[in-house]
Amino acid sequence: MVRSPLTELDRERGHRLGTLLRQARGTRSMTEVAAAAGLSAETLRKIETGRIPTPAFFTIAALAAVLNVSLDVLAEMCAGERAA
Repeated sequence: MVRSPLTELDRERGHRLGTLLRQARGTRSMTEVAAAAGLSAETLRKIETGRIPTPAFFTIAALAAVLNVSLDVLAEMCAGERAA
């Protein structure tokens, strides 16, 4: 199956999501958070930097649980803002 190319909006949302997750992680190490969520540190790094702008739902759900962040809040903050 071939994926459709990402839009600029998809990329913006991905960067916003990465920033939010990085802020929520705070002083916790990337390795610690990734392991607790069942991910590799490399995958978390790619999400946080926007290199994976559309991660799978269950990946984000696992990170949200580990970081104690509501999925509703993440969705609202990622979809609600537009880059100027």
